[in-house]
Amino acid sequence: MKNINILFFLLLMLAVPFAGLSQGCEEPSGDTDDGSPKVIGFIQPQYESHFTDPGTSTFKFMRARLGVTGQIPYDFTYYVMAEFSSFVSSGGNPFLLDAFISYRRFEWAKMSVGSFKQPFGLEVNTSCSGLHTIMRSKVSDQLISPQRDMGFMVFGGTNENLLQYQFAIMNGTGLGVKDNNSKKDMIGRLKVNPLDFLSIGGSFRYGYPINNEETRTSFAAEFEVNLNNLLVQGEYIYDEGDQNPAAGGGCGSDPVILGEKRGGYWVQGMYMTKWMLQPVMKFEMFDLDSDIDENEEYITTFGLNYFFNDWTRLQVNYQYKAEKAGEVENDALLMQLQVKF
Repeated sequence: MKNINILFFLLLMLAVPFAGLSQGCEEPSGDTDDGSPKVIGFIQPQYESHFTDPGTSTFKFMRARLGVTGQIPYDFTYYVMAEFSSFVSSGGNPFLLDAFISYRRFEWAKMSVGSFKQPFGLEVNTSCSGLHTIMRSKVSDQLISPQRDMGFMVFGGTNENLLQYQFAIMNGTGLGVKDNNSKKDMIGRLKVNPLDFLSIGGSFRYGYPINNEETRTSFAAEFEVNLNNLLVQGEYIYDEGDQNPAAGGGCGSDPVILGEKRGGYWVQGMYMTKWMLQPVMKFEMFDLDSDIDENEEYITTFGLNYFFNDWTRLQVNYQYKAEKAGEVENDALLMQLQVKF
């Protein structure tokens, strides 16, 4: 029955007669006047203090990314992005993050092949330089893993259309790793924009992370309200089945050992003032094993973003962390300056 429901959802998505959803760190672009390559990227120097026992604090790069994008006449675009931060790269060495080629002739059936983000979830598919808090939610980082993979995707629609969709067939093993079995992961996202200020959507994943027998099934539901200067977003994610800890957590986060069933949600609101100051509040819950009582973790983020201009911003976040089974000392203060180019 579960397979029938998944197949029905796939057919529904493919029956929808796109480039608006982010496949990489930034939006792919081929808009240079002469079709020449365009250098893109951003750096995020950061200070963080963790109120543990004993406490720790450090300066670091959250991300330091450099890439190139462009267009090849008449219907192909390319996108390549590398990570240079030694704080998140393997062994301190730069590594290839995204690299894909897109064919964009047909508005409702664009195609990409290469390495890119899985088309699952609102928060993961928000570009890294466009996040409203410094850290993604724990449920996104731990359950949408691997966040990047190698595969083929069909997509269509923009925020100006009623519908947007993405459907991908991917290895399921993560960045730079060949598949270890003969079956592939099926991943998709559908977004509906019924009103100018409202969008709702859902995502699914059905895959084989370790072998040809053990499966993993994930679902998500999302919403976004964007009314004048007020933005409210939220997402619920459920995940069950096998997992591959070697694939790692999202954006350099350390993976945790998950139970057979796990889930969580996040919701955040923010308001842009006339002084280019944007207060943000985010609440999230993560349950790494739904079969264990009082296992939930809660994180409340109090944030303030200041935009110097379209390319430069300062973010300050305080994370208040609470565990249902008993609180521990693990709050954190994060400050990040970002420059895009």
